[in-house]
Amino acid sequence: MQRYCLALDLKDDPALIGEYEMYHRAVWPEIQASITTAGITAMEIYRAGNRLFMIMEVNEQFSFEKKAAADAGNAKVQEWEELMWKYQQALPFARPGEKWILMDKIFQLT
Repeated sequence: MQRYCLALDLKDDPALIGEYEMYHRAVWPEIQASITTAGITAMEIYRAGNRLFMIMEVNEQFSFEKKAAADAGNAKVQEWEELMWKYQQALPFARPGEKWILMDKIFQLT
């Protein structure tokens, strides 16, 4: 098992944040299927203010490249991603078009 942690910001608007959380209480079944089919075995998203933090645990079949390619060919995932951009905004240091940013682990208690 491999774990990845990613960050993204939401637009700093309480109404939009509430809508975003509503969508995530009932994620579309097609989106859940696209996540698990890609080899993601567990996923959690946390929020502090308008900052999001995602933890993903993946199996050996997962790769970001394969997930991106599968998503590009999935109309329902594209619909979801377009809808989510209503609520999301890129981190200040993100490259153009980049959403979730992979975080670097800087500490681990062992």
